[in-house]
Amino acid sequence: MNTRKLIWLPLALAVVACGSDGGPPGEQPQMPPTEVNVAQVVSREITEWDEFNGRFAAVDAVQIRPRVQGYLTRIAFEEGSEVKKGDLLFEIDEREYRAALARSEAEISRARTRVTLAERDVERGRKLVEARAMSREEWDQKSSELEQAKADVNAMVAASAQARLNVEFARIAAPIDGRVGRALITAGNLVDPGSVLTTLVSLDPIYVEFEGDERTYLRYQGLARSGDRPSSRDARNPVRVGLADEQGFPHVGEMDFVDNQLDPATGTIRARAVLENDQRLFTPGLFARVQLIGSAKHPAILIHDQAILTDQDRKYVYVVGPGNTAQRKDVQPGNSVDGLRIITSGLDASDKVVVNGMRKIFFPGAPLNPIDVPMDAPNTVVAAAEGTAVTGGGL
Repeated sequence: MNTRKLIWLPLALAVVACGSDGGPPGEQPQMPPTEVNVAQVVSREITEWDEFNGRFAAVDAVQIRPRVQGYLTRIAFEEGSEVKKGDLLFEIDEREYRAALARSEAEISRARTRVTLAERDVERGRKLVEARAMSREEWDQKSSELEQAKADVNAMVAASAQARLNVEFARIAAPIDGRVGRALITAGNLVDPGSVLTTLVSLDPIYVEFEGDERTYLRYQGLARSGDRPSSRDARNPVRVGLADEQGFPHVGEMDFVDNQLDPATGTIRARAVLENDQRLFTPGLFARVQLIGSAKHPAILIHDQAILTDQDRKYVYVVGPGNTAQRKDVQPGNSVDGLRIITSGLDASDKVVVNGMRKIFFPGAPLNPIDVPMDAPNTVVAAAEGTAVTGGGL
């Protein structure tokens, strides 16, 4: 056998027994502490808000239809513009209706002339009856003719009033303030009371309509019975609204209506809130994210969503345990409040949660080098030497 091989074999075994770091035999190599950002859990009183999806809707929406038949002669508005109540929108050829008005006024004059003549006949007849020169039956006949002439006058006055209305109806004005749509019928066409000429929707205030599920409705009913939160049927509970391209819920409104029954097909109940829209930020039909106050004030523990990890169907976080080691705690997340997540179980007010660097923790008990950051800024990078904080990247 080769003498050189016999000499090197014991030396190789000795190196393996001592470990790669040259330490004593049997000692495991030590992992360096993992540098992570940690934040103290936030413990304070909160009010929870429930979130729904909805749509904006006009308080008043009108289909503009003519009340009389005729040829459309003029469109007096700019399509898509705002109009005021009473502004002229359409004109219908009114000459036929003005002729009917003149004819009815002439009929009134004729009927009044007959009344005057009948009154004279009745007066003369009364004197003749007293002189026994006319029978009572003839005088009664003349009195009846007078009453008939007066009734004819009333009928002619009513017909004249209708003719005057038809003249007014030939000019179609805006019934409300709002934004007018496009003209659905152009000038020169024959229109009648069944024709839709355009649409008009009000803008300020504006509704936001949404639906809540049966479980949420029952919870609200329970809160109302216990006095922790008034029913939106009895109180104008606050709502917060955000558009699809906005962060958070910057707009504030109040509840206006809750329907009287749930839809058995969907298991939901329709609700409605009202908001001011003097800046014209909202348009009927827009998608809306809606938050409705969902609880009374109560103490809660809050953490950032970034700290929450998932293990199959369980949620958990890492907290700083004894000796600056990673300790796993299973948690039950709740609703979101002001950018933080409510933790309904699993954490204590004294816990410090790992909010950045969790992916570098490979097992519970791993040593940590914790760096304190604010809970609402988990990606802050702290320069240890200078002690300054700078907003950094993600995990």
